[in-house]
Amino acid sequence: MVEKQKVKMCSEGAKMGKKIDRNTKGSTNKAKVDPNIDGGWAWMVVLSSFLVHLLVMGSQMALGILNMEWLEEFNQSRGLTAWVSSLSMGITLIVGPFIGLFINTCGCRKTAVIGGFLTSLGWVLSAFATNVHFLFFTFGVTAGIGSGMVYLPAVVMVGQYFQKRRALAQGLSTTGTGFGTFLITVLLKYLCAEYGWRNAMIIQGAVTLNLCVCGALMRPLESRDQCSAKTSNDHQDKKEASLVDAGAGKPNNALHEEEDGEVRKDTGASWSKEDKSNEIVIKDVSRLGILKSLTRMTVSVRSGFWTWYSSYFGAASLFTNKVFVAFVLWALLAYCSFVIPFIHLPEIVELYGWSAQNNIFPLTSIIAIVHIFGKIILGFLGDLSCVSAWNVFIASNFTLGICILILPLMQIYAALAVVCALIGFSSGYFSLMPVVTEDLVGIKQLANAYGIIICANGISALLGPPFAGWIFDITQKYDYSFYVCGLLYMLGIICLLLEPCLQPKEQKHEKPVENCEV
Repeated sequence: MVEKQKVKMCSEGAKMGKKIDRNTKGSTNKAKVDPNIDGGWAWMVVLSSFLVHLLVMGSQMALGILNMEWLEEFNQSRGLTAWVSSLSMGITLIVGPFIGLFINTCGCRKTAVIGGFLTSLGWVLSAFATNVHFLFFTFGVTAGIGSGMVYLPAVVMVGQYFQKRRALAQGLSTTGTGFGTFLITVLLKYLCAEYGWRNAMIIQGAVTLNLCVCGALMRPLESRDQCSAKTSNDHQDKKEASLVDAGAGKPNNALHEEEDGEVRKDTGASWSKEDKSNEIVIKDVSRLGILKSLTRMTVSVRSGFWTWYSSYFGAASLFTNKVFVAFVLWALLAYCSFVIPFIHLPEIVELYGWSAQNNIFPLTSIIAIVHIFGKIILGFLGDLSCVSAWNVFIASNFTLGICILILPLMQIYAALAVVCALIGFSSGYFSLMPVVTEDLVGIKQLANAYGIIICANGISALLGPPFAGWIFDITQKYDYSFYVCGLLYMLGIICLLLEPCLQPKEQKHEKPVENCEV
């Protein structure tokens, strides 16, 4: 009789399992694309990315204020002091490939939260610096690595959440750099004047802690395959739990069962055996759940590592894409020219005796404000069906390179302000960088590819300002710094112009010519 009872329990469990399987298949077939793509939570991700650019990149573009304080405090050469700002900017971007590994294994949200804490810690520790070398490690390295851990996820998440308006979304999010440059420049000026640069860095460190909140807003976006797999796993877990409950609850619900006209009475010994067997089954299922979790974690880490490794060193390496390699060469040569005005413009204004005019219309603020409009307008143009984002990208780069070359020739403050405005507008091409990169390598490789691009930018930013400072120490003029860096920028643009020769025939950046659609 006990044997019949077990057979009956098994048959009921099988029926329950089939029912759950049918429900699982039905829910899998109904899997749809995430509704948050191009709407819903996607705009919260844009807001998060905007605040990251405001707090991270905006702070770094306003370092010219602190650079002057450090020159006065530590009485070191301009070349050595400029290394503090360069390390912070450079390391933020150089760590990009390694942050790509973190993103592949831990996800964007966790990476950004950890990075926000490190950035805030770097600002606070820098307030206790006793010399420039102390700032190298606290502000340059610690805050630089933390900023990199927040910056890359902010760019990647916007690319994942948008398909139709990628350029515009990236443009809106990256306008945080312009707003941050303007606001944080004013804030640091006020704080340094009222409380001194050390207390100013502590206050800014507290403000920067909000990057952790920005990271928390970066909710992962699951693909259809991931949603289906997760749904299947959940139903499988429910199925196992239901079978256990059915097996555990059966003896407790039926003390006496009538079958074939006979009343069976279970003995105490049989009840004891059933209870023990049920406890064993429950323990086994619990252990199985723990093993499943560990297995999923291990598989996730291994998969993330091999995806990262194959992107750089495998057969499908990004460096087999010739256009992408030319893009990396441009990034190596160009970025140093962009950051030099932000670091050295306050000193140039002071050297030429334009402090009074600069207090009314600060040059860095002019660049920052126009930079905001440049990113939005260039991003809007990049999304038009009749315009190639690649061509807009090259045209804005060419304009920026020319402005860097002619900036030292401006002997009137008004003319210098106009050139700075052009620099701000043309540098809005940063909103197109993630879009152009995605067009080159695809969305799956965006994190790793963009990590390489910003790493190249970081190397350029690391060497540019100290190079300009050393040239000034030798010549007592910044003119030659801008000339050399401007020529390097133009050389980088030549690498971009080689794109038609390097691009395979079956792949083209140009969009089909049709009526412009907004």
